[in-house]
Amino acid sequence: MINILLYLAYFLAIIATAGAILMPIINAIGQPKILVKTVGGIIVLLVLFLISYGLSGNEVLSSYIATNKDMSAGLSKFVGGSLTLTYIVGFIAIVGIVFSEVYNAIK
Repeated sequence: MINILLYLAYFLAIIATAGAILMPIINAIGQPKILVKTVGGIIVLLVLFLISYGLSGNEVLSSYIATNKDMSAGLSKFVGGSLTLTYIVGFIAIVGIVFSEVYNAIK
């Protein structure tokens, strides 16, 4: 009984994820201005990732190599780039929140 419910939960999670991804795309096709903004946002994120990937190092400690055979310099650089991108986007979000609050307080 538990296995059936787990498979049902997996199926429903897949359906919900597909709906969350496909419905905005279907809606955006009908409104091209929204699609242009979305593509622009994706391009900005891609550029930010390329910058953070370029800034990140590819050093791997020998202790990580000993415990994890899949760890490589490329994977280390990718993880470092992802973390740097997270820091950049988080900083931009915090600055935006502070700016918005100050602007609304003055207004």
